[in-house]
Amino acid sequence: MRSVHEGDRGGSGHRGLAATLCLRRAGCEVTLVERTARFTEVGAGIQLAPNATRVLRRLDLLDAVAAQAARPSHLSFRTWSDGAEICRYALGRAAEDAFGAPYLQVHRADLHQALAAAVPPRSVRLNTLVVGIDQDDDSAWVTTASGERLDAELVVAADGVRSPARRWLFGAEEALYSGTAAYRALLPAAEVADLDVPDYGIWVGPGRHFVHYWVRPGELLNVVAVFRAEAARESWTARAEPGEQLREFEGWDARVLRVLERVGQVFRYGIHTRAPLARWNVGRVTLLGDSAHAMVPFQAQGAAQAIMDAAVLGDALAGVTPADVPAALDRYVRLRLSTATRVQAGSARAGEEYHLPDGAEAEARNARMAAHAAEHGFSPQSTAWAADTPEEGTPGTQAAS
Repeated sequence: MRSVHEGDRGGSGHRGLAATLCLRRAGCEVTLVERTARFTEVGAGIQLAPNATRVLRRLDLLDAVAAQAARPSHLSFRTWSDGAEICRYALGRAAEDAFGAPYLQVHRADLHQALAAAVPPRSVRLNTLVVGIDQDDDSAWVTTASGERLDAELVVAADGVRSPARRWLFGAEEALYSGTAAYRALLPAAEVADLDVPDYGIWVGPGRHFVHYWVRPGELLNVVAVFRAEAARESWTARAEPGEQLREFEGWDARVLRVLERVGQVFRYGIHTRAPLARWNVGRVTLLGDSAHAMVPFQAQGAAQAIMDAAVLGDALAGVTPADVPAALDRYVRLRLSTATRVQAGSARAGEEYHLPDGAEAEARNARMAAHAAEHGFSPQSTAWAADTPEEGTPGTQAAS
């Protein structure tokens, strides 16, 4: 069976590559269509919870990714003003034992390289812009900017938060600005060696939160500083004005300010989402990843949920005939939509909790977090980590989530 897969627009890549690998594993002949002239990945960190790393293991890529990744022992939540620890949640060996796979923090380029190396060059069409998707009862196809038609039994669109495929399937609907923007940067280890900061920390405060974690152990610290803003451009390459991040986080704990002071190149991007859909597929065409369920990144599950989409889609298609593709896509959406929508809503709630003003509400939040950590050990978001892919050899079924 032949699949045309439209990858992430702008070359972000890992969602499209993961989907290609999962479809190939299911026995599909895949053509991955990318608009960029070459695969690229922006210089930033990405977190891979056990639900995602289980899929990487199924693809025989976990060892390659883990070799370049950090494995934090815990997550430390801290208060914005003085850095006092609110609570800590277990990760490391405890999470791996509990959820069956490691929690990894990795440079996006390292993840991208591992995925791209596993895709045969013949399966990729670079520098190819898709301008339309269509179908009939027996096939589906994409039309490129050059007028070429690429035929297949199904089309999978992982074309990002501003997905044209979503518009073609379900009508015009704009991406939603979340009301938050973020600064991001990478720091060499030497720049933070004298600072007393946890390996993985989230500092919460009124209207803002600050995240840092290692993406290459002992080499690079990834920094993300989130703040409320009336408007912000959605761009991974837009640079912040010099010193802008310090003005935005004025008054925060001295360690946070020192990190923000020492960053070199700082990027600023607006965080956008999409409204939940009642379905992701029409006939032989389906959405995957951000095109279906773009979410704020406050539970570090955006990439993981896309990787889960890819795995479940592959399992749903394994062994089906071309005539059964629409039913298989229905099964994929039925298995994934409720989980992804729940994580999408949970991520938005997490941002609201992080940004509470000082006072009774923030104190109650801190007490809840400390009590949950003492009782359960793992963060509330770990419920998403337990949502597994279908078991080996049982296409179309899914473990309880």
